[in-house]
Amino acid sequence: MWCLFMVMCFILPFGNSHGVFRNRRSVNPEANMNISQIISYWGYPDEKYDIVTEDGYILDLYRIPYGKANNNNSAQRLVVYLQHGLLTSASSWVSNLPNNSLGFVLADAGYDVWMGNSRGSTWSRKHRYLKTNSKEFWAFSFDEMAKYDIPASIDFVVKQTGQEEIFYIGHSQGTTIAFIAFSTLPKIAEKIKIFFALAPVFSIVHTKCPLLKMAYKMKPIIKSRLDVYFSHNPAGTSVQNMVHWSQLLYSSHLKAFDWGSPELNLLHFNQTTSPLYSVTNMTVPTATWNGEQDLLADAEDVEALRSEIKYHIYHKTISYYNHIDFLFGMDAYEQVYREIVAIMQVNP
Repeated sequence: MWCLFMVMCFILPFGNSHGVFRNRRSVNPEANMNISQIISYWGYPDEKYDIVTEDGYILDLYRIPYGKANNNNSAQRLVVYLQHGLLTSASSWVSNLPNNSLGFVLADAGYDVWMGNSRGSTWSRKHRYLKTNSKEFWAFSFDEMAKYDIPASIDFVVKQTGQEEIFYIGHSQGTTIAFIAFSTLPKIAEKIKIFFALAPVFSIVHTKCPLLKMAYKMKPIIKSRLDVYFSHNPAGTSVQNMVHWSQLLYSSHLKAFDWGSPELNLLHFNQTTSPLYSVTNMTVPTATWNGEQDLLADAEDVEALRSEIKYHIYHKTISYYNHIDFLFGMDAYEQVYREIVAIMQVNP
């Protein structure tokens, strides 16, 4: 199902431009809403903030400060930060009905919920001085998301709430950038109470997803047109980010973006090759969930990742889950969300 979702990323631009979906009416009103409108539609309080990264990107950050049954706004609540994956946005956490959307589930469980958006996604396409249609704006991959976006988001949430430690939940690429940030930035890692990794992605050497393999084989084509496709549908990313993922197909280790020559790598990293990231340097307690039917976060890759996590506190494999079931699965509450809340409750 995940790869079908990815294929739809290519179909949608052509469908919209050629009228394939033009006359189709949305059944659900939320289909035409932004994230704040979706939150309000279901009767939850919503707040939106614009935060600025060290390198000038302006990211939209959404907050559900409390749930329907916990509407005492003066009470201090434990904070949970949610980070979406590749080609999605913070809307992933509020797209199902309230009883099966993690953002709403956590708010109703008594938590202060914050939802981040990575640079280049639908809700984070602004910069202090770069134009969105410039090459300079899109010159990033998940390296920069880990180095700049995560620190800016977490620092803002910590400062805004006055809490020294928060919970972090990531899905897919949202776990990748967390693994990098928490293993390379100790001052950020010390602010995370527990890291919950859904469909964690670190190495993709065993991935069976054809889109990434196609990206590897079609780099010349990707570099000339993929910016158009992914800057509009479905939630956006950069060409450089997709090329970065394709570079990892035949590597058993996660590494920084290879700039294509020893000279350029030396300029960016002070060494001729792109540096490796190591999870063994991460000291954050981590819980993981993966699906055996996941074509992107392959079970073998997840198992290799688990062996490197120093403080691994919980793991669950769901035999019939694919990559996006962790977001949209009809039994996601029973299989995953309820367990997340239970772990949080015993680790206040």
